[in-house]
Amino acid sequence: MAKKKATKSKPAKKAVKKAAKKTAVKKPAKKAVKKPATKKAVKKKRKANPALMKPVTPSAALAVVIGSKPAPRGQMTKRLWDYIKKNKLQDKVKRTMIHADANLKPIFGGKKTVSMFEMTKLVSKHIS
Repeated sequence: MAKKKATKSKPAKKAVKKAAKKTAVKKPAKKAVKKPATKKAVKKKRKANPALMKPVTPSAALAVVIGSKPAPRGQMTKRLWDYIKKNKLQDKVKRTMIHADANLKPIFGGKKTVSMFEMTKLVSKHIS
């Protein structure tokens, strides 16, 4: 008895070719492109407020801590924070509280501890 050869191998090759053609036919998905805003608003570079850049003179009590040289308010605050950190006057647990030493007590109005938010208010009284 002679065995018949299977003829299934040829259609299988055609199926593979068709599958290959189908994957090649697919187009890649287009990414959503955002359209620019219709308004043509030109962004201007933000300028610092000239009033804040104006050099101000510290009082005698504040001059002991940050120096007597006139400087902008931002620089004064920076120097005050440098003094506080250098002398470790910030509370270890509640970091918003500042402990006054002998030089800071006259600035803080005689208070032993002041919050950092209250400190800026008290310091502004010593700037002219």
